[in-house]
Amino acid sequence: MWALFLKEINGFFSSLTGYLVIVVFLLLNSLFMWIVPGQFNVIENGYATMDSLFAIAPWVFLFLVPAITMRMISEEKRTGTLDLLYTRPVTELQIILAKFMASWALVLLSLLPTLVYFWSVSRLGSPPGNIDVGGTWGSYIGLLFLGGIYAAIGVFASSLTGNQIVAFILAVFLSFLMYLGFEFLSGIAESGSLEFLVSRLGISYHYNSISRGVIDSRDILYFAGVILLFIVGTRTVLQSSKW
Repeated sequence: MWALFLKEINGFFSSLTGYLVIVVFLLLNSLFMWIVPGQFNVIENGYATMDSLFAIAPWVFLFLVPAITMRMISEEKRTGTLDLLYTRPVTELQIILAKFMASWALVLLSLLPTLVYFWSVSRLGSPPGNIDVGGTWGSYIGLLFLGGIYAAIGVFASSLTGNQIVAFILAVFLSFLMYLGFEFLSGIAESGSLEFLVSRLGISYHYNSISRGVIDSRDILYFAGVILLFIVGTRTVLQSSKW
């Protein structure tokens, strides 16, 4: 499994994929945070906060993570190398986990350079260093888990088809549905209790909750549960192709 994980990571950085994902992520966030006028511009808002990054990043990841994962299994299916992997001393679950962890690792690598933003914003505070550290780290944890869910969804979508473009579109649709779809559905619920229950099924509710800086076990369990759900779904799809 470790060898397959390293192979996927090397695959990202032996081509433009890995570099492109990180550069595009940083470029888009930098433009909105520091250059483009508007509600996300840190300088214009006059507050030492990272809220702009954590509002923009989920939407950027919504497209970038599926771009990472779209080839994970679909390309193996198209070229026939998936059957070759089955002959190696790795289980089906290990193959899925290696591909998922490699995708998630790239999400982490794209987040690390944004620590420069954190340092810059904290220096702009009055006095310097006046920034909500707890809320910022909570948001980083939430964003990392959100990227994990997107990665799990992307690998699942990739297992459904041998076409990378179809896998990309499916992953974007499912990720959007998980992020905001349940919030839209809760808005049309007639019962207040039903509205609350439906909204808690979406990523947005738990992402916003953990972004307040309070690490709630219910939010962690939600993120872990959704990731596990799509990993199990991927395994089920691959097993069904053998029937």
